Amino acid sequence: MANLEAPNLKLQPVSVTRKMAASLPGLRDLAQKKGLKIHHLGAGYPHPEVTDPRDFLRHQAAYFAHLEDQEGLNDESQVPEYLRESYSYTDTLGPISARTAFAEVYGRDWGVAIDPNRVIPTVGATGGINLICSMSERPGLPVAYITDAPTYAGFTARAGLCQHARIYSVDMDEEGALPDQFAAQIEQARKDGYFVPFYYSVPDGHNPAGFSFSQRRREELLGIAKREGILIVEDAPYVYINYADAASRPQPFFALDPEQTVHLFTGSKIGFPGPRVGFFYSEAILKIADGQEVSLSEMALTESSSDLLFQNPGALRGFEALLHNQTDDGEFELLHSMWPLAERKLVVYRENREIMLNILERELGAFPEDFSWTHPGAGFFTVFTFKTDKVQTDDAFIESLVADHGIVVIPMYDFYPEDAKARNPGAGLDQLRLSFCFSESVGDERRQDLTEAVEASCKAVKDAIA
Repeated sequence: MANLEAPNLKLQPVSVTRKMAASLPGLRDLAQKKGLKIHHLGAGYPHPEVTDPRDFLRHQAAYFAHLEDQEGLNDESQVPEYLRESYSYTDTLGPISARTAFAEVYGRDWGVAIDPNRVIPTVGATGGINLICSMSERPGLPVAYITDAPTYAGFTARAGLCQHARIYSVDMDEEGALPDQFAAQIEQARKDGYFVPFYYSVPDGHNPAGFSFSQRRREELLGIAKREGILIVEDAPYVYINYADAASRPQPFFALDPEQTVHLFTGSKIGFPGPRVGFFYSEAILKIADGQEVSLSEMALTESSSDLLFQNPGALRGFEALLHNQTDDGEFELLHSMWPLAERKLVVYRENREIMLNILERELGAFPEDFSWTHPGAGFFTVFTFKTDKVQTDDAFIESLVADHGIVVIPMYDFYPEDAKARNPGAGLDQLRLSFCFSESVGDERRQDLTEAVEASCKAVKDAIA
């Protein structure tokens, strides 16, 4: 075996979700030996009831046939352009038709005139996170990332790959990140000698915090970002998985100011997770070396091409098909809005959310001194809090929930950055993230399974404080 040395590399800690995944088979076997049914309240996956690809594949085939008809080829030996493009190299921007369709529909939904030439395809929103971090780390300066406490584990995992990066986190209340602490953390990071490029957040259906930022708080945070000259990186996987009525939905940051924002869209929740279609969009202008001014989208395109020189045009054209309706006469027209697409998903997620919240209120509402939980305006999660010091939601407690009650949940402590744990060593050790999005069953069986899961959870937490 080769004896290789890499003294400057550090092993990254294993996330709580990976630890749970690794331990789950043994815990599941133990629970089943006790005759317990396994209740899945941990996974943040799109539900199979709304991700059946068969109708989509038929729709896509019809759309592609429509594209071929539009080309009007008479010679069967000629390969249609859409087909040639979908199985050939393309550039880093991918096909213009997919970007134009997305820009028009998405821009109409949020009141932003989106330039399709600034729409950079990414491998899901995760690809967008990697892209903005890579750009920020390129100068080689010590870099500070501002984010929430708690925050998305995928962001902390990516930030941790850079050994000259440090996270400065901001605590939250029920409206979002605390403005005064937000400003103070930017100031502190700069005093400590760090370059501060952006603040990262998931303001709609926050993962993992289980709520959405208020409109007022977004405007406060945006004002501070403008004053301090940093970007807001807005991860928006759940912007359409939204339970608020249209009049009360807060505006995304990029709709408030696209010049101060990097917006990360993913098709995983509104479309299908497998193709990993995402888009990076910003109208920001950066001042760089020698006083030059350059658009962030240009820099992002250059950075992206070093990683993904050729996008997957087949996946992008498939997403383009999703953005078109077939009319009664067999023609295709661009959607006016993505909200009808979302509604097909929301039928399941809205119902699941109501089942969970109603049972929590029915079973635990009489104990406000012991328990609380968030009421998510968007997304897949509610965060459950023990308000008593009798329970610590550490690994042992999580494992006991599986082994003794058959309940799979995710603890919150691992979602808190290290500086948040330094401020409060107990951060997240009184909380659980409960997911209502995923089960392996559909229809009435899904409803019954979720009901049983939440009821079992309520019994377990009451037993825990007894």
